[in-house]
Amino acid sequence: MTRRSGQIKARGPGRWLVSVYVGRDGSGKRTDKTRTVRGTKREAERVLREMLRRKDAGEPLEPTRITVGEYLDRWLEAAAGPRVRPRTFEGYRYLLARHVRPRLGRERLAAVTPLRLQEFYGALREAGCSADAIRKTHGVLRAAFRQAVRWRLLPASPTADVEVPKWRRRQMRALAPEEAERFRQAAAAHPEGLLFLFLLATGMRPEEALGLRWQDVDLEGARVRVVQVVERIPRPKGEAGPRWTFAEPKTAGSRRTVPLPRTLARLLAEHRRRQAAGRLRRGPYWQDHDLVFPGQLGQPLDWHNVSQRAFHAIRRAAGLAEGLRPYDLRHTTATLLLAAGESPKVVAERLGHSTTTLTLDTYAHVLPTMQERATERLEAMLFGKS
Repeated sequence: MTRRSGQIKARGPGRWLVSVYVGRDGSGKRTDKTRTVRGTKREAERVLREMLRRKDAGEPLEPTRITVGEYLDRWLEAAAGPRVRPRTFEGYRYLLARHVRPRLGRERLAAVTPLRLQEFYGALREAGCSADAIRKTHGVLRAAFRQAVRWRLLPASPTADVEVPKWRRRQMRALAPEEAERFRQAAAAHPEGLLFLFLLATGMRPEEALGLRWQDVDLEGARVRVVQVVERIPRPKGEAGPRWTFAEPKTAGSRRTVPLPRTLARLLAEHRRRQAAGRLRRGPYWQDHDLVFPGQLGQPLDWHNVSQRAFHAIRRAAGLAEGLRPYDLRHTTATLLLAAGESPKVVAERLGHSTTTLTLDTYAHVLPTMQERATERLEAMLFGKS
């Protein structure tokens, strides 16, 4: 190494002073960055090479002394906050406060290695944390550590070489036509059943239905426009503030117009008249968000509460299995349409999928039946057989 780039000086038995030239100050005086190394000269040479590498890469010559907790505060404010949706941001904060800060918050950012992260995820698993929560926590840390690399606080992200629990697709359930009819009848008899009948007949996501406003409903034309959703905001314990917010749909494909069955349009018209009477009774206590499916005072419905209160009562009345979830109504819509021979492109547009490929991948179990019907039609056209 040249004197100008860096050097090593002995400072006693097993002690070495490593210095790297970084430039000159305002008065023209030479400036060096130094570091004392205890050990062999070979170890000192390794430190010098690393410092020179950092200098050439424009990185700090010494690892940052900032803690994980301090860095995450800066990352949330400067990088995550301006970029992600409010619900996503609050989800980041919640996961970091719940899982990361208690175990890693006081450790130095530069000291977090892949091994340390692997031990951290193992500790979460032993503490009863689900595989899904560990994967979500890993996703947040991956974004945060990648930004630390871009900000030149770390030479590389420690998340790159860490094993996390494998993602498992949740079992999808779709109602058979006769089951869907039993569900429809049970929903029609329940005071809050219209919301779930609406989900079954449109294939819309729950957050889309809960965010639907009357101004986006065309009852005469029997169609609705999806232009906003209701998002639940997770907050750490003790924090005040609303637990929901209105937001735009996540993708351009999610902003769409969904046709309504005429019978459903008539049911919505009756529902609107009843809602208007209830709004008058509540007078100044009514929160006017123009929602089609509001809570008792006009506020957005709590999806978890209405599912527990109404959906499972309807499911039981219809004699359907306990494992059925509200989101399975969306799967039922798609499956029934595809099984009836509807074009995957039309189904993808109704569901708000970004691509037809996503629809086909999700509902691949319906494809064999579609292929059989297509073959039968081809047989009739080519060979004149029915």
